[in-house]
Amino acid sequence: MDPTTERNMKWVPGFGAMLLVLLSHVTSALEVPLDLPQPPTITLQSPKDYIFDPRENIVIHCEAKGKPNPSFSWTRNGTHFDVEKDSKVLMKPGSGTLVIDISGEKAEAYEGTYQCTAHNEHGTAVSNNIVIRQSRSPLWSKERNEAITVQMGVSLVLQCRPPAGLPPPVIFWMDNNFQKLQLDQRVSQALNGDLYFSNVLREDTRSDYICYARFPHTQTIQQKQPISVTVLDMETMNETVAALYNITEFYSDSPEGVRRPGFMMPLGPTSTKMVLRGETLELECIAEGLPTPEMSWQKDGGELPSSRTSFENFKKTLKISDVNEADGGNYRCTAANNLGTVHHIIKVTVKAAPFWVSAPRNLVLAPNETGILTCRVSGEPKPKISWFVNGVPIENAPEDHTRKVDDDTVILSNVQSGSSAVYQCNASNEFGYLMANAFVSVLAEAPRVLTPPNQVYQVITNNPALLHCSSFGSPIPTITWFKDSQISIKNGDLYVIHENGTLEIHVAQSLNSGKYTCIATNNLGIKENHVFLEVKESTRILKQPEYKVVQRGMSAVFECKVKHDPSLVPTMTWLKDSGELPDDERFEVDTDSLTVKHVTDEDEGTYTCIMNTTLDHDSASAMLTVVEATPTPAIVYEKPDPPTDLELTDQTDRSVQLSWIPGDDHNSPTEKFLIQYEDLLHQPGLWINLTDVGGTSTTAQLNLSPFVYYSFRVLAQNPVGYSSPSQPSRQYRTNPAAPDENPSDVRGVGTESDNLVISWTPLTGFQSNGPGLEYKVLWRQKDMDGDWLSKNVANVSHFVVTGIPTFVPFEIKVQAMNDYGSGPEPEVFIGHSGEDLPLSAPESVQVMVHNSTLAEVHWEPVSFPSVRGKLQGYKVYYHRERGLHETEKMMDEEEQVLTFSGNRSEGRLPGLQPYSLYKLFIRVINSKGEGPQSPSKTFETPEGVPGPPSFLKVLNPSLDSLTLEWGPPMNNNGRLAGYTLKYQPVNTTNELGPVKVMTLMANETTITLSNLNSSMLYKFYLSAKTIKGSGPIITEEAFTVMDTAVPSRQVDIATQGWFIGLMCAIALLILVLLIVCFIKRNKGGKYPVKEKEDAHQDPEIQPMKEDDGTFGEYSDTEDHKPLKGSRTPSNGTVRRDESDDSLVDYGEGGDGQFNEDGSFIGQYSGKKEKDTHEGNESSEAPSPVNAMNSFV
Repeated sequence: MDPTTERNMKWVPGFGAMLLVLLSHVTSALEVPLDLPQPPTITLQSPKDYIFDPRENIVIHCEAKGKPNPSFSWTRNGTHFDVEKDSKVLMKPGSGTLVIDISGEKAEAYEGTYQCTAHNEHGTAVSNNIVIRQSRSPLWSKERNEAITVQMGVSLVLQCRPPAGLPPPVIFWMDNNFQKLQLDQRVSQALNGDLYFSNVLREDTRSDYICYARFPHTQTIQQKQPISVTVLDMETMNETVAALYNITEFYSDSPEGVRRPGFMMPLGPTSTKMVLRGETLELECIAEGLPTPEMSWQKDGGELPSSRTSFENFKKTLKISDVNEADGGNYRCTAANNLGTVHHIIKVTVKAAPFWVSAPRNLVLAPNETGILTCRVSGEPKPKISWFVNGVPIENAPEDHTRKVDDDTVILSNVQSGSSAVYQCNASNEFGYLMANAFVSVLAEAPRVLTPPNQVYQVITNNPALLHCSSFGSPIPTITWFKDSQISIKNGDLYVIHENGTLEIHVAQSLNSGKYTCIATNNLGIKENHVFLEVKESTRILKQPEYKVVQRGMSAVFECKVKHDPSLVPTMTWLKDSGELPDDERFEVDTDSLTVKHVTDEDEGTYTCIMNTTLDHDSASAMLTVVEATPTPAIVYEKPDPPTDLELTDQTDRSVQLSWIPGDDHNSPTEKFLIQYEDLLHQPGLWINLTDVGGTSTTAQLNLSPFVYYSFRVLAQNPVGYSSPSQPSRQYRTNPAAPDENPSDVRGVGTESDNLVISWTPLTGFQSNGPGLEYKVLWRQKDMDGDWLSKNVANVSHFVVTGIPTFVPFEIKVQAMNDYGSGPEPEVFIGHSGEDLPLSAPESVQVMVHNSTLAEVHWEPVSFPSVRGKLQGYKVYYHRERGLHETEKMMDEEEQVLTFSGNRSEGRLPGLQPYSLYKLFIRVINSKGEGPQSPSKTFETPEGVPGPPSFLKVLNPSLDSLTLEWGPPMNNNGRLAGYTLKYQPVNTTNELGPVKVMTLMANETTITLSNLNSSMLYKFYLSAKTIKGSGPIITEEAFTVMDTAVPSRQVDIATQGWFIGLMCAIALLILVLLIVCFIKRNKGGKYPVKEKEDAHQDPEIQPMKEDDGTFGEYSDTEDHKPLKGSRTPSNGTVRRDESDDSLVDYGEGGDGQFNEDGSFIGQYSGKKEKDTHEGNESSEAPSPVNAMNSFV
């Protein structure tokens, strides 16, 4: 706990009780919906330092939100700035942004410090102080540069001294032709713009060294007067020294050839530099000397931060970005040439403008809640913190007894409606300031879910899934999640519910797909939202493209077969050398392949197939090599030769370097080397893969384990395959050490009621790390805070603890040990001692009968201690004692058992028999077995509908009557109330006649029906009934006896095969005669066709009378099959009987039910249409069945 918190706790009453509430407000920043009342929040403001271009308008941004919309005002240089009185100043409607038109005005008049205020009835927010300054690009002061003459080899500095602009200008050196001067290790430009020569050469002589200054805001460039430099050697210098001395400045250090380095800047052995945290540190050292010195840098007592360090200006400048406090210290720059070395130390101190540790955040509190605002900042020197309320210093604000301030913390206790406000925290030191607004809004608001409803999230399997539930409410709502509206989701290994309500599934699987419901709850209400998760299969390339070697002019085919989720739309893309395929018709892209026809040398390269879906992608590559198409023997590609000369170097206890010489790759580049090892101590003769390296490597750094006798070998792989293994390396033995790991799969399960079997997977010899491997088994009863009991064992994988209570949890752990020490601290696992049979039986057994076949049983669950094991559920044993209409118990009724898993207190018993007496009892079950049975409970089922009559037969048919006989149902399921008999005739066209209904007494089993039609088929439907209704129907069909006066059926010859054949023969004969006649007539002859036709008329083709008295063939072997052989005229239609309104169709699949008016429901014949042609109807030949029926 930090000191600030400790200090607060000394004087804040009840702080410990409020800690959870406070933390909830501190750790979650709520976004208040804009339709709710809230104080203003600044959403956009200009930077603190604003340099404007005088050629453009000044735009000072200030935007804010709030409810109601805030109003805006400004101050300039600490006093009110009346925007409306200045015609050049415009405030944008609906915002506080100022636009200042400075055309034709002196821009300096608008320089100053501006601050924006946003106000509504709930509070006032203020912006930063925005300093407005005009950019400036002043002219270079006029000066006359003297010509410079120097001796070759000496150092030289050409000063730039640009005018001070706002912001500072960018400096560079050029000549009269606007060509930049070439900079190098000898000639360099310092950070201040001066040009440094470590030593001058004859070619440095020129008259146009010009320093330029470019001012960024105005985009103007100004130049200094040219500087002339003349470099003379010693001989020339001696000849002209007098004249030169009179006319120009003369530089000479009287060098005698080469010389040691010396620093031109900074001067002296040490210097200092101050830098602010977060800025970039720039250190500069420029040295002179001959030859030109080389520069290097180091930090005394530390390392340069490599990720943030860069060198510029030929290592004369050291830059460290994003400076922090650790970057302070002594930095040493070193200049060296072959004559010596010189050092300079720069002492760097790091200061810091204020920076946020924890900025205050908006609070939404319900009435009577308590909240906390923290303003945690740091800096060097330590910043001073000031608090404001609605822009007024907190000490000058109206007194509020619910508010307490302690340095960087404001605690608001028992807030009330109407106390909303905006608090400002200002932290400042000599290097700058920070200012933040945080409003406190007092609201009482029921929860609302801000995440859109029914949103669908899609993820690829084995990837994380994030389901959002953004909410708002005051008090802050509690978020709970449910899957498929039933399963409550808790934080655990599979799920994480984040503070903002988001549900995260670490590794999504297909079973995680479904509907998820998040529920936001506070004391004012509840709100739920549904989202959906779809977990898709990953996209995988099943068959990758393979390396191809193709002769020029031939075709190359790359296959790329992919598997993807069927609900995702895939897109296949092919690339060549990471770019698009050439726009050439020789490249043909198919669904799962790429074909390159007539390959050329330009087609060589790497081809990549990429399969993209909206959620993921997969890719694979292969190379194409184009070879000469010659009759010479093709290049042979073979497996590589094995590597040779294996050597071990850099040997340590845990690593060694292995090197080798590659073998011949046989025209196919080596892709990788596979290193294997043999453990001669623990697993001699078994070679195990250790690692692999790229095909261009000849060494590998191998990580080793202790107490292993290693021998290594290497295999090379190219596209053809693996080489043979190399010869083994010499043996390398690592020293023993304590184990690095503990046994896995630690479990604790009891096999007897008083024991606990602790088991584990032992370490292998390779994992033992040394001799004398044994295991320290530790256990103690969970939640008892007792000491750990332990036992050391060896050469076993389990240990039995005895004499312990039945089914209690134990904490267990197993630690590996050897002669060199113990393994790491073992993980604690939970196990249970053995189970025993349950002690108690369920009580308060009650039965609720829902209907004649379903009952619901309730009981009071047993106490968990009495289960004496893991509760598996409850077994309900029940059986039928007898029917309620019976007096004696049934002896052959089988007992039925239903098991209800888990801690249940009720269950349903389906499939009961109506009108019966049942008895049941219940037992609790655990993994060991069943407990004692509960007291027996009897219950009765009510009456139900009866079963079908046991049989239905037709007896004694005559011309107009027949007798029906039936048997009572096998299962009455109640008190039998009687029978319902329905019957109807079926005419010769398979159409049904009207239904007649008869109600019969329960004791009747026969009935004779009279006044029936002769030679008529009747269908009968019989069902039994109780007070609950009628049961299933049993059906039967029968004919009355045929009247002998009925004429025999005529045969419709038009449907006979011999007749059809005869007609076809006659038609063919007529066609032949017509052809012969046509030929004769063309020859001038005559043929008496008409006479022949009149003489050969066939009486069989005359129309026949229809016979309405014939029956079609009918099969009565199955009640619900359609009638066969129905009469069908030649035009494909059937005439409907005049009694059409009272008939219904009868067909296959009818359910044998009656509608409300008693008519039979279901098709009895095929589709019937109104006959439109009465003539030319023929009837089918009578079937043998009909012939037999006519004699019944």
